[in-house]
Amino acid sequence: MQLDPRRERLLKQTFLDYQQTAEFLKNPLILERAQGLYYWDVEGKEYFDAIGGIFVAVLGHGHPRILDAMRKQMEIMSFAPPLHGVANVTLDFVERLASVTPGTLDYIKPFSGGSESLEAALKFVRQYFKQSGHPGKYKFISRYYGYHGGTFGAMSASGTGKRKTPFEPQMAGFLKVFPPTYYRDRFDSWEACNRFCARMFEDVILLEDPETVAGIIVEPIGNTGGIITPTDEYFQILRQICDHHNVILIFDEIITGFARTGNMFAAQTFGVTPDIICGGKGLSSGAIPLGAMMARADMADAFYGALEDDVHFAHGHTFAGNPLACAVGLAVLDEIEESGLAHKAQELGDYLAGKLEQLKRYGVIREVRGKGMLRGVELVKDTGSMAPFPALGYALKRAALKNGLIMRIDPSWFAVAPALIAEKSDIDELYDRIDRSLADALEEVG
Repeated sequence: MQLDPRRERLLKQTFLDYQQTAEFLKNPLILERAQGLYYWDVEGKEYFDAIGGIFVAVLGHGHPRILDAMRKQMEIMSFAPPLHGVANVTLDFVERLASVTPGTLDYIKPFSGGSESLEAALKFVRQYFKQSGHPGKYKFISRYYGYHGGTFGAMSASGTGKRKTPFEPQMAGFLKVFPPTYYRDRFDSWEACNRFCARMFEDVILLEDPETVAGIIVEPIGNTGGIITPTDEYFQILRQICDHHNVILIFDEIITGFARTGNMFAAQTFGVTPDIICGGKGLSSGAIPLGAMMARADMADAFYGALEDDVHFAHGHTFAGNPLACAVGLAVLDEIEESGLAHKAQELGDYLAGKLEQLKRYGVIREVRGKGMLRGVELVKDTGSMAPFPALGYALKRAALKNGLIMRIDPSWFAVAPALIAEKSDIDELYDRIDRSLADALEEVG
């Protein structure tokens, strides 16, 4: 893409997420419009959106049901005063979201996105323990490679290394263990590795003192580690540990939620119900910022009392529960359920995984992993040594854009999560573009 002087100047007046501007200017991408499964840039070039924007557009771009819901709500009310009342449509959204959550996770607080939802959960859990007889519980255990958001608490819970370094020191009270992929080559089986890694959480709890540990935070499928997909047993062990030590189990489902993994939530896919789910991204299909914290109903009791008790949740945001966003969330949930998109994600996801397995013929694919319509492919130099091959990842990113393909590419892996409106023919097209891009990348790196 050729930049005119104005666009180049404006790019230097802002910043791009986790990218160096000088490097971006070498191969810029400025998008003009989107529809369904595609983007078009300002020069009219088409791109297949293999990642739903960034794990967001579960219904694709410009879905008519979402646009209709936005138009109707804008004509009624687009903002309600949060310090004085709540919009009626927000209550409708709370009721609707609570109807699809697992277990008793029907205490709902809407927010403007995933980071806000995770940040709220951290504060909610700390305040909950202060008001329920365990004031010393404040620490959270999460995983290296995990990403939980860009705000300070969510960033401290994340295990993303250099992404956090510029903002050190981090907040106190956040501890890390390793994900199962880190130890996989030291065990005879993936199952044994997962058991060991799940038990590490309990080791930390015991050594830190259970009366100081408030919560465990995990992504059911870890994105920034390369679509890390633990076993069902891994989560069963976490559930048992949390129950035994009075620790709150938090699932960060900002990416995995809302039909992506073959169920409304990955908690249902893995068969384990946490105490809190944090959602975002797909909840509005990218049409407007929206997220939500979903907590066990009985936890809310600690925040209910007389005025003099002062036990309300001491937290809020200007746009939390925004009526326009909640109207969109209602439309998304209705469309997912009425169109059976969770079941479709399971079937189409199996087809997608089968296509991606064909890439192993190149000899640079270690593993295809994930659930439903969230899949990751690990890149290696060769399947004998299994050595990392970051040069291939960088080349693949360049080749993908050249071939009109937008997907999440890390130097050591790539991920795809196309919208649930896709059909098998779309998956075939997606695979063809990936196949062509990988071949081009391998030619570039020799």
